Amino acid sequence: MVHAVHGDFGLARSHPSGCQTPRRILQCLLMVSRNAALELLAPFGVSLSGSEIDKLLVYLDLLMRWNRKINLTSVRTEEECITRHFGESFLLSKVAPLQGRLLDIGSGAGFPGLAVKLIAPELEVTLLEPVAKKRAFLKEAARACDLGPVRVVGTRVEEFCRSESAGGFDIITARAVGGLESLVPAAEALLKPGGIICLWVGNQQIGQIKEMARTVERFNLVTIPASHDRQILAGKIHRSGNV
Repeated sequence: MVHAVHGDFGLARSHPSGCQTPRRILQCLLMVSRNAALELLAPFGVSLSGSEIDKLLVYLDLLMRWNRKINLTSVRTEEECITRHFGESFLLSKVAPLQGRLLDIGSGAGFPGLAVKLIAPELEVTLLEPVAKKRAFLKEAARACDLGPVRVVGTRVEEFCRSESAGGFDIITARAVGGLESLVPAAEALLKPGGIICLWVGNQQIGQIKEMARTVERFNLVTIPASHDRQILAGKIHRSGNV
């Protein structure tokens, strides 16, 4: 379960202009409006409720402010954060049922693992992130957005495999992480039979990953809107029983 993190990075409680409530704070600090955010997400085929878009904007505000002090993302504009991070994360709903247990490897700023909780609040999410400052952000974002219990673990997937029971997850995600030669076998071991591995990868990596995966029954590719060299590669695990 997440715990609140206090200090300079926390969600603002007041603002010099007089904004006091979270929604009014966002209107003061963010340039992008709710309608503009929904328009930016339209190419990704996801429709958010009013409360979901409000939580997204809280997340976005927190991300932009923390990013000025620690390196969470190279994306600097609010609009690109909505498309590159939130929109691409929501594409997970096109390749996997958003239910059960999800493990996000190398979560960074929470994409896709934490962001997808915005549209699938019942999903049981574990975030693997070895960098302490990024873990602090993940916990604060989950708290500020009222995303419910989220497990944040400060370890790498190889170590996590040694402490976690095999075959315990329904979905495993990894976006913009290296070390695929160790990540893919570890993910296969941690997934249940019928579980789905989802990787945000460059086109040149697809063949390599297919060769490494030994228990994947079939792969599907999802094109990322406005991207010419990246796709989501999703594969279903096929084996009997636990490994």
